Amino acid sequence: MYDVVLGVPVLGIEWKQFTLLVVTALAGGAFGAALGALPSFVFTGFVVFLGEGVAVLRRALTGNVEAVQAGEVVAGITGVIGFGAVTGPHIAFAGGVAASAYAGKNYPEMEPDGWDYHFGKDILYAFGTKPDILAVGAVFGLLGMLIAKFGFALVTVGGTAATDMIAVSVFATAFLARLAFGYPLVGEPSGSGYLDMSPFEHEEPRAAADGSEVPPEHRGRLATEPWLPHQYEWSGVAAIGLVGGILGGYIYLQTGSIFLGYGISAMSLLFLNLGVEKIPVTHHITLLGSVGAVVATAAVADPGGAVFPVDALGATGAVVAIMAAGAFGALTALVGELTQRLFYAHSGTHVDPPAMAIAVAMLVVGLLAIAGVLPSSGYLG
Repeated sequence: MYDVVLGVPVLGIEWKQFTLLVVTALAGGAFGAALGALPSFVFTGFVVFLGEGVAVLRRALTGNVEAVQAGEVVAGITGVIGFGAVTGPHIAFAGGVAASAYAGKNYPEMEPDGWDYHFGKDILYAFGTKPDILAVGAVFGLLGMLIAKFGFALVTVGGTAATDMIAVSVFATAFLARLAFGYPLVGEPSGSGYLDMSPFEHEEPRAAADGSEVPPEHRGRLATEPWLPHQYEWSGVAAIGLVGGILGGYIYLQTGSIFLGYGISAMSLLFLNLGVEKIPVTHHITLLGSVGAVVATAAVADPGGAVFPVDALGATGAVVAIMAAGAFGALTALVGELTQRLFYAHSGTHVDPPAMAIAVAMLVVGLLAIAGVLPSSGYLG
């Protein structure tokens, strides 16, 4: 994809710039391993919140929308740092997830007291300065950057990407970590199948399906491990999806920022990391809520002079946009729950349901926009 030796630019990136991306992605992945996956993602939220706040202020003062280069998700602080090599989830979070998967096999003695799942799923754990774990994070941070960077070019049609490749990269690197460190790619379900969470509800212990001995790292584990014990029932997931989607859509309508709600949701996970019980995970929900509002209004900025989309809407239009935001949020939340039941609950490492939900939801939006069915692709084009 990129010939560093000959210095031939690919996708408009000169080899020196590409080398810089490689080095910073390695450092970003190691940073994610040092802090831990979830703490690094909380930093993503703070940086995105800062970047979007600056962008909203700039729009309010100038009435201009910041230009975004083809193949980039967003511009400025949000794009360069928040979704870039420093705290981008496909780099820092991915590095932290891979570090946990590696430690789950090689350092079981590190497992903290009170952690009920396989240690490979502990994305709250900060690994500090252990060199081999930092190296694992660095390698997967680089992989995450490469998948996202070149993936955008591969899935872009007529200036519109078919899906969010940062989200794809987050779960793709997590699956690669499973393969690299000897975990089942999906895992064997207990109960009546992949969607059945009743073994968790009944606190059934893990047992080998063929009657053989359970591997040491799984002894004493639950047969089924839902991603969020407080956020897995379909009705509750749909409810928080509706609420979060509406709020994401409202934030977009009032500020013109698709990613501000995402940043707020990501920052809220600080409390989950600190042990506050039952904090919902909503960044995929608020993001798609904003996208729903964008699709409904098909107006990121009004060329007639309105600074925010809501300024160009009547009361009816605003209500329609909010309803679309709620629907997008609820559907995305349910997709996230489906993916966790299929790909998270039955193996020993973290594969991110919000990333999978964003990728699936934005694939639908992107393809429909490319086909001309939807008037906007949200942030994909």
